[in-house]
Amino acid sequence: MVATADAQERPTPSGREREDRAPGGAMSSRPLAIAGLLAVGVALGSGFVSSATPGPGNHVVARAARAPAASPQALAHVVARGLAGQGASNRPAGRLTPLAAPAPLASFLAPAVPGEGAWRQAGRRVNGLAAIYTTTLRLPDAPTTLAGVAWMDPRLLRARLYSGSLSPGGLFWHYTAPISPGAARSLVAAFSGGFLLKDSAGGYLSEGHLVAPLRAGAASLVIYRDGRATVGAWGHDVSMTPSVVAVRQNLTLLVDHGRPVAGLDAADTSAWGASLGAVPNTPRSALGVTADGALVYVSGPMTIVDLARVLVRAGAVRAMVLDMNPLWPVFASYTPASPNGEAAPANGVDLLPTMEQTPARFFEAAYSRDFVTMSAR
Repeated sequence: MVATADAQERPTPSGREREDRAPGGAMSSRPLAIAGLLAVGVALGSGFVSSATPGPGNHVVARAARAPAASPQALAHVVARGLAGQGASNRPAGRLTPLAAPAPLASFLAPAVPGEGAWRQAGRRVNGLAAIYTTTLRLPDAPTTLAGVAWMDPRLLRARLYSGSLSPGGLFWHYTAPISPGAARSLVAAFSGGFLLKDSAGGYLSEGHLVAPLRAGAASLVIYRDGRATVGAWGHDVSMTPSVVAVRQNLTLLVDHGRPVAGLDAADTSAWGASLGAVPNTPRSALGVTADGALVYVSGPMTIVDLARVLVRAGAVRAMVLDMNPLWPVFASYTPASPNGEAAPANGVDLLPTMEQTPARFFEAAYSRDFVTMSAR
């Protein structure tokens, strides 16, 4: 597959995020009527059913297509269950039980330099517990260059997909930049999403809007209504269920079964996204999931081969490419002065000091790209 470069696309103003509140309880009758009238088509490869072209007021109707056809009533039931609770509190009762902290990462190069591969707590603590750890590793093919790695605990954090007017498109999003003051009170970290949809070779679903059909086999970030998130191949590792509230696809898996996929080329500048200036070691980013369900984010100026190697070294069993080229990869964690204080650019820090974007990016109304937030449960 060949994805064209999105590095030269510049952000255009997006709609401002409304107050941080639940999008509403029940679906309107209009989208359900559309579903019934159109009788929907079934994308058998992806197991996904869509009812209408996305736009203001049009919602997607989705379900796991395990039967040859589905009635409008069944589709409506899946949508209602999938959308219910998107904006509701996901804070569980009682004390949160975190995953075991990650073990230090071994250096690719000997001897290791001081601090290399050692995890450091980042971002606000959740109920007094560290929810994110970060570290750096020198790259095997570029010993003077650092890759940044972030490990995120899904038992303490809730994921949410924010959408933009440019990527994926549309001005109807409830969750869009800038992050609202209400959401900032629980924000721990945020990171940029994937390629523009014209380059992603995949689909996009969020807040009941299907902007592009979900493609079977595509690498997919899937977010559930309880805030859990995972990464997998659509139709194989992950599929549509009533609990799915967001799916962001981008190319195919870069890591599968704990190994880099076959056929990676360190000189590649096009198959895994077009690099600006045809430079193989351009800034790249990726997201993976470990065997125990933790999310690992990796970024830095590197080849696609080194990106896969670092993901595997960080414990990823499956991983997908996110965005690339100097302007787009960004991961920021936020540490307000008080436990329930607002995250803000002033208390944010980038995963790597070489990132061109700053922690202010997600608080700018003009930011028109999709991104993911990780918030305290």
